[in-house]
Amino acid sequence: MAIEVNLNVVMAKRKISLNELSEKVGLTLSNLSILKTGKAKAIRFSTLEALCKVLECQPGDILEYINDKQKTTPG
Repeated sequence: MAIEVNLNVVMAKRKISLNELSEKVGLTLSNLSILKTGKAKAIRFSTLEALCKVLECQPGDILEYINDKQKTTPG
């Protein structure tokens, strides 16, 4: 996928656990875990907004576009 989710990086910088973020954002642990591991196929703007509010960041801190040419293939 060309969109990378950097939620784990932002969470580490803010020193916030998945449990704490789940409570503050109002999402289940399983849904946050899916998002954190990059397995989510979509994200609602309302969810992204809530994450940015709690983590005090911008959407671009959480989501990153990676051009196929930038990806390194194991060889």
